[in-house]
Amino acid sequence: MKSPKITFIGAGSTIFVKNILGDVFHKPALKQAQIALMDIDELRLEESHLVVSKLMESSGATGTITCHLDQKEALKDADFVVIAFQIGGYEPCTVTDFEVCKRHGLEQTIADTLGPGGIMRSLRTIPHLWSVCEDMTEVCPNATMLNYVNPMAMNTWAMYEKYPHIKQVGLCHSVQGTAEEIARDLDLDYADLRYTCAGINHMAYYLTLEKKNEQGEYVDIYPDLLEAFESGKAPKPGLHHNGRCTNLVRYEMFKKLGYFVTESSEHFSEYTPYFIKPNRPDLIERYKVPLDEYPKRCVEQIADWKKDLQEFKNADQITVQESHEYASTIMNSIWTGTPSVIYGNVKNEALIDNLPQGCCVEVACLVDANGVQPIKAGRLPNHLAALMQTNINVQTLLTEAILTENRERIYHAAMLDPHTATVLGLEEIYALVDDLIDAHEGWLPEWVNQ
Repeated sequence: MKSPKITFIGAGSTIFVKNILGDVFHKPALKQAQIALMDIDELRLEESHLVVSKLMESSGATGTITCHLDQKEALKDADFVVIAFQIGGYEPCTVTDFEVCKRHGLEQTIADTLGPGGIMRSLRTIPHLWSVCEDMTEVCPNATMLNYVNPMAMNTWAMYEKYPHIKQVGLCHSVQGTAEEIARDLDLDYADLRYTCAGINHMAYYLTLEKKNEQGEYVDIYPDLLEAFESGKAPKPGLHHNGRCTNLVRYEMFKKLGYFVTESSEHFSEYTPYFIKPNRPDLIERYKVPLDEYPKRCVEQIADWKKDLQEFKNADQITVQESHEYASTIMNSIWTGTPSVIYGNVKNEALIDNLPQGCCVEVACLVDANGVQPIKAGRLPNHLAALMQTNINVQTLLTEAILTENRERIYHAAMLDPHTATVLGLEEIYALVDDLIDAHEGWLPEWVNQ
């Protein structure tokens, strides 16, 4: 049996590549994989090659590694394509997203999914994702794309509309990651949890949430979770070793909605109109909303990387503990036919009845030799679907903007963003979008500036 070829587009994201391949090399069927690393930054590519080489040797993997500055060359004959790049990087584009919005009075926390930050990130990212689809069509048409690039819903949507023949799934770790956090808050073993989840990326909800009791039966733990929150036992401090993110926002939403959302409080706070308002510092303090969280993380990660890189260079071996990321599970299931269930972002084709058909949804998917097969979730509770619709409105308009090259739809997307509309008036929103477009000169498709 031939070994699979796994291509990484954006392989300069060394820590991410290390973690994904650490999982891959835990799978016996994937240990002989051909690894193709591609990035436009030659130095970062060399650093990733160093780390992957040591990781491969340490794990007993016997495949090959090649490095490429040319995307099509890296993709040739690939079986799996993993995408993890950030167009424009922290500087200049992320800084621009935050600083321009701040000058207009709009505060953000992460700005990678919705709002002006998510809109601009999508505009500068989708053309590059389309270029991957073009090259895949030519040199690896049967490959499966595993996309980790935000804003997940808009990016995935734009790809399946323009390139419906590309086999792709959008991946995020929020479903399984949040389940781990819930287990931590309730002092439970993650392996004893069982759940069903559905919605949209960064706003999916656990429709059922259960644990296995001593009798081996599954019982609802939502009452336990609510009691833990109301008694002050949850959320536990120190999540991800980051004291800025206390996770109060989504526990408050859980108390009001009766269902727990998959995305973190720092993300979720900017998807709704409730937590970041002008002249309301009391809300920021009450819910510990970490404004400018993403730029702070970027600065910290850049500093940490210098230390990490030196440690990698000095290390004789590099080992990685197996994670709960889905990429290696998907590859293993498709390659071996061994079935698994993951959560992925896919086109809503009769999967969720009360969300728009054709929008991008996050649902359970069966994976086997036939590929990634979404599982019907049915009808969501109406109040959850209504909240998701406020985000889908933005995604719909931005996706239409880029598919039809309609600049006016960019403004409409910003107008309907729940957080932006809470803070700014119509003329202010238009002025903000104008300034963001001007500040992104050279990073956006040509039609945006026409």
